[in-house]
Amino acid sequence: MTQEAAQRRGPSGGQRDLTSGPIGSTLLAFALPTLGSSILQSLNGSINAVWVGRFLGEDALAATSNANIVMFLLMAFVFGFGMASTILVGQAFGRRDIDGARRVIGTAIGSFLLVAIGLAVLGWVFAPALLRLLATPPGAYDLALAYLRVIYIAMPAGLMLMMIMMALRGGGDAMTPLWFMILAVVLDSGLNPVFILGLGPAPRMGIAGAATATVIANYTALIGLLTYVYARDLPLRLRGREFRYLIPEKTLLRTMVLKGLPMGLQMIVISSSALALVGLVNREGVATAAAFGVAMQLWTYIQMPAMALGAAVSAMVAQNIGAGRWDRVSAITRSGVIYAVAITAALVVLLAVADRPALALFLGGES
Repeated sequence: MTQEAAQRRGPSGGQRDLTSGPIGSTLLAFALPTLGSSILQSLNGSINAVWVGRFLGEDALAATSNANIVMFLLMAFVFGFGMASTILVGQAFGRRDIDGARRVIGTAIGSFLLVAIGLAVLGWVFAPALLRLLATPPGAYDLALAYLRVIYIAMPAGLMLMMIMMALRGGGDAMTPLWFMILAVVLDSGLNPVFILGLGPAPRMGIAGAATATVIANYTALIGLLTYVYARDLPLRLRGREFRYLIPEKTLLRTMVLKGLPMGLQMIVISSSALALVGLVNREGVATAAAFGVAMQLWTYIQMPAMALGAAVSAMVAQNIGAGRWDRVSAITRSGVIYAVAITAALVVLLAVADRPALALFLGGES
């Protein structure tokens, strides 16, 4: 497809025009697939925690909880720049500037692929120091280190998958990320017991098997998503001379950093507070650390509707700003806040009523 044809076509191939139509229903329809992706991601973590807790015990569950907090801290650094890319892609789509959107995604991938690899290498090297900083319980330390060092191999693919999915949502396509999140979750959850227990021809790997399943799921989903983008000729794909966009443009990169740094720092502050809290909890022993890990799993379900709606609002506002539809921006934000408060309040009440059955899923009734 020529650039001129793409410019005329505007958002399509799964892309959704977020600059027209009723605001409330448009926002909700766009947010639901994003919320579905968030639910699947959280459900994946919960299922994996159930496998680990039931098959390997509380030490292993505490180990994965500590390792996941460390991973969240490192991913938080990139999250802000992914959100900045979402905003810039959305603004370009709002202007019907498909080439501009491709320049953004090229700069984003070209810049942060190296960052993702660098973070994975640094994390692998400094994993022991990070776990000691968290005061990881002695019974969980070796397990956490084994899990963390394998999971770092999955990190570059996981971060790139997140970046591309966020960029697609910026262009108004929330369904494509959902399908490939389903693929990643099915693979990860299904392969966990296979590698933990050594089912069939697979080796028995224990806690490292849980991380190995994540490695396979992340790389398979990333390769599948890229294949789909090119097979369907989605607007964000790069071809021919467009591959030069992978060489970061200084102006675009500076804009991404300026927009992404505050959001990234916000996530880092949140992650750092979680790290500090985990360090205090770990001093109370393995049982307390495992219980805290389960509580954090349940907490993700409380916060994810607000996060999904926030991502949807960001993409929708970005497209409207790009299209010059400033009259819709305040109404979009207001609708997002109302939906987020209502859904979060309902989930808080539900978990307060069903807290013990929910905890028993992970730890068993006798724990």
